[in-house]
Amino acid sequence: MATTPPDTDARITALQAELDAVRAEMQHFTYAVSHDLRAPLRHILSYAQLVQEDAGPQLSGEVKEFLATITDSARHMGVLLDGLAALSRVGSAPLDVGPVCLQELIPAVCGELAAQHPERTIEWRIADDLPLVQADAALLRQALSQVLGNAVKFSAQRQPAVIEVDTAVEASSACVALQVRDNGVGYNPALQDQLFKVFGRLHSSKQFEGIGMGLVLVRRMLDRFGATVSIHGVQDGGSTVLLLIPRA
Repeated sequence: MATTPPDTDARITALQAELDAVRAEMQHFTYAVSHDLRAPLRHILSYAQLVQEDAGPQLSGEVKEFLATITDSARHMGVLLDGLAALSRVGSAPLDVGPVCLQELIPAVCGELAAQHPERTIEWRIADDLPLVQADAALLRQALSQVLGNAVKFSAQRQPAVIEVDTAVEASSACVALQVRDNGVGYNPALQDQLFKVFGRLHSSKQFEGIGMGLVLVRRMLDRFGATVSIHGVQDGGSTVLLLIPRA
């Protein structure tokens, strides 16, 4: 059996330590940004409200529009900071990795999403042979809720919406390849690199709500226990999300 030279082992250990340090620094930076900007943001909102209350009758229509823009922009910034805070929490949450039954978890998540959209007609096609995976149950549940929630959101214009969940055959027996497909609006493949960027959006907020953090959070959650995520889609032809999760 081939062995790894001692100097190579030392180099790998050093690189891992360096990577861990960079991750910790980024974690601290993300938390600091999301936390330290909230005080000035609250001041902006408070003073805009005071101006509106104290001088409202004397303000022109144009100035009132300016104040409304300030307020809306500050509130939107608050939502963005919430997204950064969520990203920070995912990176620091304690792990509890063990066997997770997808056959129980996925219908439960789909049921929750269906209950949130009683006005929608959604056809759920869930395979009946989903296997066990090795994961942090809480993080995996959050990741699946985000992925399936995206499928629900981006198929809102379809009647009915069709969302399929099954497994694909993969070369590696170490992982389960879980697929989530929808018949939604899809996206332009030329913009693929935007999907996993912080605040990256491929659709306007007027079309679909959100701040462009969903897939970033999913990737961070899955990375914590050795899983990965990728997505493929076509314009007006739906999307397929592929999750590679360690097999139990």
